[in-house]
Amino acid sequence: MDLATLLPLVGIPIIVLGFALKFNPLLVVVSAGLATGLAVGMDFGLLLETFGEKFMNSRQLASIVLILPIIALLEKFGLKERAQNWVASIRSATTGRILMLYMVVRQFTCSLGLISLGGQAQTVRPLLFPMAEGAAISQYGDLPEALRDRIAAHAAACDNVALFFGEDIFIAFGAVLLMSGFLKENGITNVEPLHIGLWAIPTGLCALIIHLIRLSFLDAKIAREIADYRAQSIAQQSSQTMTNGGQVS
Repeated sequence: MDLATLLPLVGIPIIVLGFALKFNPLLVVVSAGLATGLAVGMDFGLLLETFGEKFMNSRQLASIVLILPIIALLEKFGLKERAQNWVASIRSATTGRILMLYMVVRQFTCSLGLISLGGQAQTVRPLLFPMAEGAAISQYGDLPEALRDRIAAHAAACDNVALFFGEDIFIAFGAVLLMSGFLKENGITNVEPLHIGLWAIPTGLCALIIHLIRLSFLDAKIAREIADYRAQSIAQQSSQTMTNGGQVS
C-alpha cells in the first residue's frame, strides 16, 4: 500500500488525537476536513466552497445557529422568570407532572414527524427546565444545586427518550427509510416503511410507560432530598451555634 492511498485517511488520527486531548470538537472536525482535502490535492478555494455548501445544505445546523441567539435574547429579557412565575400560579403543577406531560406530547408529535417542535436548545433549556424547576421552587423554596442539576437532567432525558422512540414511528423518517432500503438491497422485499413504523409503536409505548413510571417517583425523591437538605442545614447551624457558645463561655 503506497503513501497516496493512505493520504485520504490523514483526518482519522487528527480526530482521534484532538478528541483525546479534549480540544474543541468543532475545531477538530474542521481541521480534519481541511487536512484531508489538502492531502488529496483539492484546491483551497474549492475546499472552502465545499465546506460552505455542506453547511448551507445542513438545515438542522443552520437552524441551531439561528435559534441560539434568539433564545439568548429571550432569556435576557426574562423568559425563564416568566415561565417559573406562570408555573408557580398553577397549584396542581409539580415537577414530575410537568415532565410527564411534556414527555407524552413530545413523543406523540415526534411520531407524526413534527420533530422540530421541541429540542434541547429551543425548548428544554429555555422553557421545560425553568418550568420544572419553578414548580419545585414554588413548593419548597430555594433548591440545592445538586437538586437543580437532577431536575435539568430529567428534563433533558424526557426530550431524548421521547424523540428517540417517537421518530421511528414516522414512516418518512430517515432511519426508517434507511432500514427499509437496506432490507430490500439484501433480498427482503416484503418489509415496507409502514411495517417498520407499526412495529415501532409497541417499543415506543413501552419506553413511554417505563419513563412515565420513573417520573411518577420524581416528586417523592425531590421531597426526600429537600427534607435531607434542610435537616443537614439545621444540624450545621446547631453545630455552629454550639461552637460559638463554647468559645464565648
